[in-house]
Amino acid sequence: MIAVARLAILMGLAGLVPFIVAVLSLFLMPNHSVLVSTWFYMYSAGILAFMAGVYWPIALQREDRCYPMSPLVSILFSQVFFIAAGIGLLVPALWKAPVFTLAFLGLYLVDAHWMRVYWPAWYLRLRLGLTLIVMLCQIIVGTWFFAVHYG
Repeated sequence: MIAVARLAILMGLAGLVPFIVAVLSLFLMPNHSVLVSTWFYMYSAGILAFMAGVYWPIALQREDRCYPMSPLVSILFSQVFFIAAGIGLLVPALWKAPVFTLAFLGLYLVDAHWMRVYWPAWYLRLRLGLTLIVMLCQIIVGTWFFAVHYG
């Protein structure tokens, strides 16, 4: 079990690297802010869709239909976040940061509230830290892009 936790922590931290690199790239290569932010939001959509996909195996393993939620609701949550990832790519640049910030927050809240019984406590603590960093990156990139292109 400890090996699984260590692997999950390493994978979570590795998943943060592109978010952090994008933020640093905005400051180191400001002339490429459109390219960096485009790449950043594509990665954000991929991670959001990937994280939403974890609800499918939970739904498929549930035989009972109500505790803590039915498999259908679990799959619907997955689809809501998958669609949010797509919408985040389609909205104008000004709206990307709010869409992704709220979607990542919503994903964590679903895990912490409705899916809590499926996750070990260490995983929810890890997810909270990772989610806060991702949301901070979203805010920084959105603010940067707004200040440079709309300010």
